[in-house]
Amino acid sequence: MPEELASIGKSIIINGELSGSEDLTIEGRVDGKIELKDHVLTVGPNGRIKAQVSAKAVVVLGQVQGNLNATEKVDIKENGSVEGDIVAPRVAIADGSHFRGSIDMQKKAESSSSDRSHFKAEKSEKSEPKASVPASSHTNDYARV
Repeated sequence: MPEELASIGKSIIINGELSGSEDLTIEGRVDGKIELKDHVLTVGPNGRIKAQVSAKAVVVLGQVQGNLNATEKVDIKENGSVEGDIVAPRVAIADGSHFRGSIDMQKKAESSSSDRSHFKAEKSEKSEPKASVPASSHTNDYARV
């Protein structure tokens, strides 16, 4: 039994807050706030959004003005347009799309940049002993890299 997809048609205009517990496709216009915590929001080619958006994933084929916050991914497809800030661990911006704003790709669990630099430090510490351990022909390979 295929799952029904919720959609807002081209002629629909919504002003205010929109929330739900299923995936949603918007082809009309929404002004305000959109919240789909564990679900996917798709802004269709005819969709026009002026809203703050929170969702699991956001796919943009139309126009969005406002900040996008996704727990998994934001995907701006060809001809899609976003003017606003994006917070998501994964972001894809296709060739031919439009984006104006900032992007924060930190995962929620790694909220500080010190976590990343710590990881890099661990990685370099592990590779240094390898370079100095055998003094044979392998030393030249490590020195050039």
